[in-house]
Amino acid sequence: MSLVLVAVVIAVLPWVVGKYFVALALLVGIYVIATTGLTLLMGFAGQVSLAQAAFYGIGAYASTILTTRLGVPVWLGMVIAPVVAALVAWIIGGPSLRLHGHYLALATLAFGIIVFIVFLEASALTGGPSGTIGIPRLRLGPWTLTQDREYYHVVWAVALAVTWGARRLVGSSYGRLLRALAASESGAAAMGVDAHALKLRMFVLSAALGALAGALYAHWITVISPSAFGFEVSIEFVVMVVVGGVASAWGPLLGVIVVTALVEILRSAMPTFRPGAAAEFEVLAFGLLLIVVMVFLPEGLAGLPRHRGERTHARTV
Repeated sequence: MSLVLVAVVIAVLPWVVGKYFVALALLVGIYVIATTGLTLLMGFAGQVSLAQAAFYGIGAYASTILTTRLGVPVWLGMVIAPVVAALVAWIIGGPSLRLHGHYLALATLAFGIIVFIVFLEASALTGGPSGTIGIPRLRLGPWTLTQDREYYHVVWAVALAVTWGARRLVGSSYGRLLRALAASESGAAAMGVDAHALKLRMFVLSAALGALAGALYAHWITVISPSAFGFEVSIEFVVMVVVGGVASAWGPLLGVIVVTALVEILRSAMPTFRPGAAAEFEVLAFGLLLIVVMVFLPEGLAGLPRHRGERTHARTV
């Protein structure tokens, strides 16, 4: 898939679809940034994290607090927010990443729950369950980006830059170290790789990208509450990564599009059959989708062309 072709399609899209689809595509771009960080951590460093929504929220609230309470310019708040999340990730990642498998997943889950409780209880900073309103929009020079179409191009410029950076990282010698780490941590350590330091760097990078996505979300939606950063959001991010392909730089884009489309279909269709049940069926749909992908497409949608090629080759042999 060509990054240039994707960029052209993305640039043209707002001029051929309505406002609703522009807003939906804008949200997709924000999620692509967050899930790209998680893909690098899960697919290339081999570490499972259920805390991406926590870092997403840290980025949103850090930038919100800086801009609404301290008068920091929005663009500077968006720069500082990932730094704050990266610092938090470095502090908790040191001990947590010495755990393995389910223990690491549970540790990151516990951290996510703690952060969510802080968002709820620290009313003086976060606004508590009611959230925070009046978050300023991004300004570029004399222009305030009040229209979704304007903000859409900023978000997707960042998303494409992050995707390009992820592809470069994966294809570099550093990416080969990450693959070795994901394949066998003990084997990588035996070859002289500092496995813990490498995992910690990827955890910090993943957190920073999640926070950047959160800051972009906050200054787009202008109203945030803790419910946007709960445990179910972390699960949604993980589903997006797995569906798209955990070992592909294109996986986040494919996974986010499919899962977002599924969520929108359920929210539109379910009230017709059972009012108020959309959230319950989202969980069921995510579970079924994960089962199907894990059984039939273990490499996710990004691995589908290669999977079909192998099947075609097997028939001709």
